[in-house]
Amino acid sequence: MSVKRYRVKGEVNKHSFFEPLTFDKVVAASREEQALEKVYADVGSRHRAKRHEITIHSVEEAAEE
Repeated sequence: MSVKRYRVKGEVNKHSFFEPLTFDKVVAASREEQALEKVYADVGSRHRAKRHEITIHSVEEAAEE
């Protein structure tokens, strides 16, 4: 099983924010679904956001640097 790097872009919409908080995260995962789970868990815990407050705009495989 190979581990790939995924770039996930999205935003957090909460009532307490004046405007949506945008994010661009690179995570290591073996599948796209696992990358999404990591982003939901990380962003949700950092900003106390529920999953319905997090909107994912794109998920793409990141190029190796």
